[in-house]
Amino acid sequence: MPELSYVMVTPYTVAKSRTGGVLARLLSQVDLELVGAQMFAPDEAFAKEYAALLRAQNISLDSLTLLADYTEARLVPSGGRKHRTLLLLFKGENPCEKLAKICGHIFPEHIGDESFTGETIRDTYADLIIDPDTAHVNYFEPAVMTPHEQKWADKDLALFSSYLDGKENIVNNVECDELSKTERTLVIIKPDNWQYASSRPGSIIDMFSRTGLRIVGIKVHRFSLEQALDFYGPVEAALKSKLAPILGKKAKETLEKEFSLALSERTEKALVETFGVEYAYDQFAQIVGFMSGLKPGAPAGDPADTRKPVKCMILIYEGVDAVKKIRAVLGPTDPLKAPGGTVRREFGSNVMVNTAHASDSPESVARESMIVKVNENTLKSIIDEYFGR
Repeated sequence: MPELSYVMVTPYTVAKSRTGGVLARLLSQVDLELVGAQMFAPDEAFAKEYAALLRAQNISLDSLTLLADYTEARLVPSGGRKHRTLLLLFKGENPCEKLAKICGHIFPEHIGDESFTGETIRDTYADLIIDPDTAHVNYFEPAVMTPHEQKWADKDLALFSSYLDGKENIVNNVECDELSKTERTLVIIKPDNWQYASSRPGSIIDMFSRTGLRIVGIKVHRFSLEQALDFYGPVEAALKSKLAPILGKKAKETLEKEFSLALSERTEKALVETFGVEYAYDQFAQIVGFMSGLKPGAPAGDPADTRKPVKCMILIYEGVDAVKKIRAVLGPTDPLKAPGGTVRREFGSNVMVNTAHASDSPESVARESMIVKVNENTLKSIIDEYFGR
């Protein structure tokens, strides 16, 4: 039976915009399914309980003491401000062993710089500086935290479930002089990035990090058919307006050539309103099917309809000119027309399979956020289901 474990990305790693790099390593190097993700802001009570669980393991490892001390000192609020921390849930066979291997060890003893290879996440992103004369730890940053045994993973997961109960999915922890200019935008890392184990989702997040914006919300999401129809509703009207006249005219020209017959404007109008509109709707249905895995109007058993919701990831970015900055890095809808260095040029295939979506205005952010319920997260329910609650 598949088991559940987690990786917790520390506030420092999140603040340094290393989230994408960490996620890329995890998704591409472990044969586990990412089933949940949530940004949360621990308080003193949570940090104390989590540290107690680390110390309760009664294993004679200095690294556990280091982690417990770090938790009580660095996961707690400072200056009256809670700090963003990312929780990632993975499901599969032996998740603790696999995640611990890719996260890497914490070495309590001093190690020369040349001993690090960059093979694990901690090799790359963690720091442990010990005075060789006094053995005093001068600086410690683990980058990520993950349990080594399932029984302790289960205890930690129970704590997460309890703590996240009733919590919103958006972290509100920003205080700055430009708060009035701060806005949020919504990004979707589309289903084509989740078809197989790949670093692509993490690499896309890494590219967005150059905007300087903060990730304040994240969730693994599967669109229902109703959500996809609602979300892409404005696209249907745009496709009909743009494509129907073009296809109607093309159909008229094809028929005239085939039958050597001059057709009237009335016939062209009829072709626009029938064939043109039907073609535009078919394009819309393909978009909805791509995003939800459920083709509109397809009967049960239709091979064109997988009848299985597909996975994507929703992120909420926050900062000055967030909408504009994200769309600049994303690039135009058509990857072939996108400039080099943009997400769609790097990873997109065509106008539909273009790797990511980003809201085009504050009004779209509000509408789209409501449809996908960005303030709600399934992470707690996934944990509870795992425990059979």
